[in-house]
Amino acid sequence: MTVLLTEWDEAPEGWADFDEKKLLDEVVSGALRAEGFEENVQVSVTFTDEEGIREANRSFRGMDAPTDVLSFPMLEFEKEDGSDTEWIPAKDSMDFDPDTGELLLGDIVLCIPRVLAQAREYGHSVKREYAFLLVHSMLHLMGWAHMTPDEREAMEARQREILSEMGITREV
Repeated sequence: MTVLLTEWDEAPEGWADFDEKKLLDEVVSGALRAEGFEENVQVSVTFTDEEGIREANRSFRGMDAPTDVLSFPMLEFEKEDGSDTEWIPAKDSMDFDPDTGELLLGDIVLCIPRVLAQAREYGHSVKREYAFLLVHSMLHLMGWAHMTPDEREAMEARQREILSEMGITREV
């Protein structure tokens, strides 16, 4: 597994009181493992500020507002039986990095000022908010959605399960 991390030039000094790169790797690995995703994958993560994520949100989703995280899956998922989302391996070599052979899972854009603000707002640690948003995005990259109330409820439950398995709770 490869996690490509791009940090923006003006990251807040000391924004995390934990090793954000180590936790990033742990969360990505944990989410993949929890979902039974056995492919050797590549995920790109970019840290940005509110203007950067607002620009991305406007460009890609037509929403002229900042948000906390954006996910850009590279794969298409199919529902075989109408309930479970499963990746159906593609024959297209464009799904794989030609140099490493890794499956290109997708991109995550994370707004660090939003991570900090939401941790305060929800009354939990920055570490927990950071991990939560990464798990949320990883589930999107693996085919999860929350367009309906049932999907939202299922995705929220899965996020809690994965974080709990990793020992990351609201108190952390």
